[in-house]
Amino acid sequence: MTQPRPPIHPVIAKAQADFQNDLVEEVSKVIATEKVVVVGVSGLQPGKKARKLLEAKGVPHRYLEYGSYFKGWRRRLALKIWVGWPTFPLVFIKGTFVGGASDLKALSESGELDKLLAE
Repeated sequence: MTQPRPPIHPVIAKAQADFQNDLVEEVSKVIATEKVVVVGVSGLQPGKKARKLLEAKGVPHRYLEYGSYFKGWRRRLALKIWVGWPTFPLVFIKGTFVGGASDLKALSESGELDKLLAE
């Protein structure tokens, strides 16, 4: 069972909202204009798998890459806080966060991905 998030003090909520806001804003603008977006990290297999799945299905997508495993992690942390997800890639369909590579694969295998793209 998922526990509700505890209340956040207003000072901390503002600090969260301001943390690397330029990066969050950049990604937010892209997911608002592109049908499918994958946000990844250089050299990590899950991001490659997500993109390969989309390419195999002929799904056009935008790929945004921020740093490598060792570089840029602190900056990318803002994206994890923003979506509430612990790993990369972050996959968005029509502005909605749908999870990572394994979640994208599950959507594809269930036929839900095709439904989401057709809507």
